[in-house]
Amino acid sequence: MTADQAVLVLEDGRVFHGESYGATGETIAEIVFSTGMTGYQETLTDPSYKGQVVVMTAPHVGNTGVNDEDFESRRIWVDGYVVRDPARVRSSWRSNRTLDDELRAQGVVGISGIDTRALTRHLRERGSMRGGILSGETIADGDVDALLARVQAAPEMKGASFLADVTTADTYVVPAVGEKRFTVAAIDLGIKGMTPRRMAERGVEVHVLPATASYDEIRAVSPDGVFMSNGPGDPATADHAVAMVQATLADKIPYFGICLGNQVFGRALGLGTYKLVYGHRGINQPVQDRTTGKVEITAHNHGFAVDAPLDRDFDTPFGPGRVTHVCLNDDVVEGLALLETPAFSVQYHPEAAAGPHDAAYLFDRFVQLMTDHAPHQTSDDAKVDA
Repeated sequence: MTADQAVLVLEDGRVFHGESYGATGETIAEIVFSTGMTGYQETLTDPSYKGQVVVMTAPHVGNTGVNDEDFESRRIWVDGYVVRDPARVRSSWRSNRTLDDELRAQGVVGISGIDTRALTRHLRERGSMRGGILSGETIADGDVDALLARVQAAPEMKGASFLADVTTADTYVVPAVGEKRFTVAAIDLGIKGMTPRRMAERGVEVHVLPATASYDEIRAVSPDGVFMSNGPGDPATADHAVAMVQATLADKIPYFGICLGNQVFGRALGLGTYKLVYGHRGINQPVQDRTTGKVEITAHNHGFAVDAPLDRDFDTPFGPGRVTHVCLNDDVVEGLALLETPAFSVQYHPEAAAGPHDAAYLFDRFVQLMTDHAPHQTSDDAKVDA
């Protein structure tokens, strides 16, 4: 192979040959696919993709280049990138560099020119799995065999935790836009920048706290509500976040969680979580809000889900609970709510970066939840050791 060629090796032995895209080198991680037709910059900078090589099912990627306004976090988080046809030129007036240049600058190893449709069908049939990309050097058959061995020896996503990598090191505040109505403590498990802005637009002052924040630190904000963000990894490893949610529920502070925050909420209620075969990733996933009957097109990025009954309410330590949202593709639980405690969550991304906007009402629902509940009284019994 010449220096501009690359190889992608899956843990089951399937091999794809293509060309180097972005940085050259080697990367090994779980390989997943995203069905979004647009919004690749938001996908790349979503911290929930930490620990994953992302395959784009849209064949043409990079046509709008990269700008400085659409980053959802401080950097690109994907561990690798797979596309079929990279754009030869960038054509958006908002862009100031190419996607290839940005991937190279941030050290993201990628591959292009492969049959991403065949790769996606393979992952749908056999499930998300570990994969490796090698590029930038002459690669012999023995190198491919050695890469396969490294892929098969790599850690799996099940049991993985990346919260220490993606969370903020220090608390910061996103001020309310206009008149301040509420204060929210947002726990950063891998939060996207648009999320606190959506709350700020509704008069909420958002204090973004590290994933390691203790409940005393949460209470020090005097929050009218607690929010828990999206994030990467296996929810079964997020024991500290679960304890923080349980303390919040015990104090009856309004709670709203999304993505990993939904899975953590489910665990706090005594429910289990499990790994999906290939997950939901993209901005075109149909979900029904069972409280209204409305069907929404929503943005997803999750490989785990909550195990909860769809046909009945269920008991929790905080009163009865209910599944409020369900994916219409496969009946996966996409939302939960408590009936006697002010708390709910969804499995997807209502901040709508890069769209769609069907789920924006969930931020209004959170504001209404805080409006409906008088200032809380915290109890010493709710304290949890960090």
